[in-house]
Amino acid sequence: MSLEVRDLVIEIEGRRVVDGVSFSVPDGARLGLIGESGSGKSLTALAILGLLPEGASASGSIRWNDRELIGVPDRELATIRGDEIGIVFQEPRTALNPIRTVGRQVAESIRIHNRIPRAEAKARAIQEAARVRLPDPPSIIDRYPHQLSGGQRQRVALAIALAARPRLLIADEPTTALDVTIQAEILELLLSLVSSEGLSLVFITHDLAVLAQVATHAVVLEHGRVVEEGPVEVLLTAPSSPITQGLLRDATATLWRPTGSGEGE
Repeated sequence: MSLEVRDLVIEIEGRRVVDGVSFSVPDGARLGLIGESGSGKSLTALAILGLLPEGASASGSIRWNDRELIGVPDRELATIRGDEIGIVFQEPRTALNPIRTVGRQVAESIRIHNRIPRAEAKARAIQEAARVRLPDPPSIIDRYPHQLSGGQRQRVALAIALAARPRLLIADEPTTALDVTIQAEILELLLSLVSSEGLSLVFITHDLAVLAQVATHAVVLEHGRVVEEGPVEVLLTAPSSPITQGLLRDATATLWRPTGSGEGE
């Protein structure tokens, strides 16, 4: 399954905040959307799933597996969210329900897309917790979000996003709120899951060093417009736009390589 975004325009109360953005994500590809705060990268991701805030509208074309998503009724989009396209947000503390156990939230994600009994869904929730490498899965699923660390909450958010086995994962700055050590662990886990299951990935960030660890191709946004795109390696070594050059100077992530990559630190 592939994603095609063409001439995407997003307006909020008459103000154009995304202007003519185009990119494609072939099956199994890993694309990065990168830019400073306010560049339109997160709004672009929300438009893909029909989750734009009230007062915002999208035009142009967003095609998923040759199916146009712009203008599709929310009920139909709901069948695609999670089941075919999953999303992980930047701050799991706000994305997770504070008054429900994390196991119940993972199980609910499973039951939305699979008509299975609650007991079976709970057993699956334990499996999903183990899949994202949470410690002591049978115990941790009975805890509430505030009882977990930031890294553990992000693992729960990832488990929810992947519970229904989507083919495309959108990760919206999933490591920004984490310290460098935990950030590296989450990035390694994310890339491991994406690679082992052959998922397509849209990874959103403002940090070019982070992007270099998970994506092979990138689109650079500034004020809602594409200013540069190409292989991440080229953006790291020969950026052509001033905004990309600035992002390269500001890159702060500790460089990391997957285990067994054979590359030096």
